[in-house]
Amino acid sequence: MSQPARVLGIDTALRCTGVGVVDAVGSRLSSVMFDTIRFPQDCRISECLLRLANRIQELVDEHQPTALALEGVFFCRNARTALILGQARGAVIAAGARTGRPMYEYEPRRVKQAVAGFGGATKEQVQRMVMSLLGLRTAPPEDAADALAIAICHLNNCSRHAVLMPESL
Repeated sequence: MSQPARVLGIDTALRCTGVGVVDAVGSRLSSVMFDTIRFPQDCRISECLLRLANRIQELVDEHQPTALALEGVFFCRNARTALILGQARGAVIAAGARTGRPMYEYEPRRVKQAVAGFGGATKEQVQRMVMSLLGLRTAPPEDAADALAIAICHLNNCSRHAVLMPESL
């Protein structure tokens, strides 16, 4: 029996980051866990960033993924939102780098294409396909579904390439 590939998918945001761990054995995918990392509105940005980085480290320690996969940066109309998202991504990337695990980045359209077959899929379509691909009975929360979709996208991408992919982060 082949060793499973285990990927921690991360849909980064400051107040509500989705996380999901997916195993792949051959062509069979299964969800190990999914969750949302939430912080209250009154939590200072610096405290949110520290707690987010620590939680990512805890998840890596607990689930021992072979790789981390993150959603790539997308266009933000609001400069403040883009700055805060960049800070949250920085905390996640630093936490991932501390673990020594390879990290990969996928654009949102590519993730949607990988799980729903269409780069313009809605959040609901992504949720339904994640449920179907992982055999889940209930829909994960949107952010967690996105994180699972990112992990699935990475595993699909790896399975098409027999050679080790270079890290993108």
